[in-house]
Amino acid sequence: MANNSHATFQKRQKELARQQKQRDKTARRLETKQRKAQTAPRDTGAEDPDIAGIRPGPQPLPEQWDV
Repeated sequence: MANNSHATFQKRQKELARQQKQRDKTARRLETKQRKAQTAPRDTGAEDPDIAGIRPGPQPLPEQWDV
């Protein structure tokens, strides 16, 4: 009979640990959400140099392809 109460105690400890982990996780998520809301977006307004000058539709052929 003592073995059964030991298992119940372990189950209770495991459940308490699970609940604490869930509370910590929720607090971490809230903190992250608040931190993201406080920081300004990092949009510099500058055009991406990799796509600068590209317009929708077919692109002109590079000079090396002109014959």
